[in-house]
Amino acid sequence: MTTGEVMAELKRLGNPQQLKTYIRHGAKGDVYGVKIGDLKVVAKKLKGNQAVALELYRTGNLDAMYLAGLVVDPRQMTRKKLDAWCKSADWGIISEYTVAWVAAESHFARDVALKWIDSSKESVAVAGWNAYSGWLALTPDSELDLAEITRLLARVEKEIAKAPNRVRYCMNGFVISVGSYVKPLLAKAKATAKKIGKVDVEMGDTACKVPSAVETIQKIESMGRVGRRRKTVRC
Repeated sequence: MTTGEVMAELKRLGNPQQLKTYIRHGAKGDVYGVKIGDLKVVAKKLKGNQAVALELYRTGNLDAMYLAGLVVDPRQMTRKKLDAWCKSADWGIISEYTVAWVAAESHFARDVALKWIDSSKESVAVAGWNAYSGWLALTPDSELDLAEITRLLARVEKEIAKAPNRVRYCMNGFVISVGSYVKPLLAKAKATAKKIGKVDVEMGDTACKVPSAVETIQKIESMGRVGRRRKTVRC
């Protein structure tokens, strides 16, 4: 399929109710409202087509940008391209998930995540925290800098109360990720979760809730799944 054919298919698949849901979640501008399940069907047809994936992201259409994240090969992404994707991601779903997931599976995951985390721009910082969280879900403990992760936990504890709205959400997710995947730091993650307590995030006109880091980590631990890595974070 060409980029034009894909865009025509996305327009056809646009769902009015899904569009309303996306708008409630902050979507603005060019968006058709294609269900994620339908995007995955299209993604299978485009598997391995890196050129079309990159073109789809450049369209600025939010459905196409999400689709691009499902199709693109993160291992072929350069740091420059990752930065460009992050810079142009104005919708939280794209910055927090699409960009973060692709970055997490790239060869530059840790480096770009740390760079983005320090950004004063909310959409960039959230991509950084989620990219680091995704990287932890994929990377063996032996390849991690535990001292660095410990410093990031301390940073969350110190800064989360005054951090921008969605950054608070992603910081909370980072604590959960450490507790879920980094077994040597389970105790530190649990201690941090208790110290930050309930994290307040304005979720807009949605039914979404902020997961409790304490309860989520406890659940993962009780299931004996701490340290069980994932093959991919994209979904």
